[in-house]
Amino acid sequence: MKKHIATIKTEDDENEINLTPMLDVVFIMLIFFIVTATFIRETGVEGNRPEDNQAQVVQEEGAILVIIDATDDIWIDNRIVDVRAVRANVERLHAEDPERPVVIQTARASTAEKLVAVMDAARQANVYDISIASAAE
Repeated sequence: MKKHIATIKTEDDENEINLTPMLDVVFIMLIFFIVTATFIRETGVEGNRPEDNQAQVVQEEGAILVIIDATDDIWIDNRIVDVRAVRANVERLHAEDPERPVVIQTARASTAEKLVAVMDAARQANVYDISIASAAE
């Protein structure tokens, strides 16, 4: 009977699970998914940036100037305009002279949400020459 118990203990020691093949399969699957994954670059807001590290001041003669002040009020032609009316105003001014670019001048305290809304309205008015300027305070 002693002999029988000794053989049972040795059989338990020999029955270990070998994890090496499973890890190999996991690493091969990981490499497969990394290599076959498609990387999509999402489009964002594009603006005209200066090429040098210095800030450039561009004088746009006759540009359609849209001003966003510190209280997020939008000014076009020296009058306050609602964000829903920006598209119509830009379309009207752009129809007068199609070569006129749009310059959006923002205050430092203005929100990015208002800037994006104005840029979207200008793009919906089929104006793609949009520049962003920061107001000197």
